[in-house]
Amino acid sequence: MIYKDFQDLKLSALGLGAMRLPVMDGDDARIDEKAAGGMVAYAMEHGINYYDTAWGYHNGNSELVMGKLLSGYPRESFYLASKFPGYDLSNMDRVEEIFEKQLEKCQVDYFDFYLFHNVCEMNIDAYLDRSHGIYDYLMKQKENGRIRHLGFSAHGNYDVMKRFLDAYGEGMEFCQIQLNYLDWTFQDAKSKVELLKEYHLPVWVMEPVRGGKLASLKAEYEKALKSIRPDEEIPAWAFRFIQSIPEVTVTLSGMSNMEQLKENIRTFETEKPLSKEEMDSLLSVAKTMLDGTLPCTACHYCVSHCPKGLDIPKLISLYNEHSFTGGGFIAPMVLGTLPEEKRPTACVGCRSCEAVCPQQIKISEAMSDFSARLKA
Repeated sequence: MIYKDFQDLKLSALGLGAMRLPVMDGDDARIDEKAAGGMVAYAMEHGINYYDTAWGYHNGNSELVMGKLLSGYPRESFYLASKFPGYDLSNMDRVEEIFEKQLEKCQVDYFDFYLFHNVCEMNIDAYLDRSHGIYDYLMKQKENGRIRHLGFSAHGNYDVMKRFLDAYGEGMEFCQIQLNYLDWTFQDAKSKVELLKEYHLPVWVMEPVRGGKLASLKAEYEKALKSIRPDEEIPAWAFRFIQSIPEVTVTLSGMSNMEQLKENIRTFETEKPLSKEEMDSLLSVAKTMLDGTLPCTACHYCVSHCPKGLDIPKLISLYNEHSFTGGGFIAPMVLGTLPEEKRPTACVGCRSCEAVCPQQIKISEAMSDFSARLKA
């Protein structure tokens, strides 16, 4: 196992994410404790010392199961991370209640790592509202040793992350973002890494294989990558990409079975970052994978011609994400922060925007399709 330095700690470069543990009968709330226990035992035996859970994973059962499984090991043999569930605004005034319950569920006296969960467009204002007392309470727990290291995870855009860092950056020690070779440009992860570098914050990675999308590719893409590294498995390319980014400390993988765990551990037995030529080839594959998305360059010519004043580039970006992912929570989450008159349903189909679009995007059709997808 590769280990990375973080302050005075040595963290396994691969962390076990407890969001996609094996379940029974396809029910996400019913974790297969026997199978999960076998995975934790194997992970421990093979050098993984970082375990990541959260309040909402597996309908609230991830913390319970991970606490039970990890209680069988010496406390100093693992680092445990959990998060404050700010993705639900009704939790904002419950930080003390939730934190105490999390310690109880996880059967620990302290969290090695604790995060503001999912800083995004939906909750940034609430997170920055000091009257909720979240930041002050968590900093107090850090002073008391019940949180050893405090950070945040983010699904929000660059501007949202910047607002959070401007407010709380001095108290943050690390940040967890969605990072993979597809989202390097698709979700502008490159700029987010650069932003965190400005604040001297190491990067924790989530969704390294984008929920499994990068674990197996179309034959044409696999052939292209195999021609470069014949012995490299396709999922490993996603991890080699991350190994090529020096700002990354921990890469979390939500593994659902022993086979995935063993394969990923084998990958992290060695560090094989990509050469410039290999990186260019991989990003070229990623660009081709995104060929079906709308080629918006965010020039904003369209915005000044929209009678409804829609932020069309932003809506197209969300449309691309929603379409490529086949749904997901990001687009609905962001759109939920917009007033009705600024959502894709507000498009009147006048096509004034299309007349000035340098990319000749059929924007009105995209907004209509987006509206239909969101209703489905």
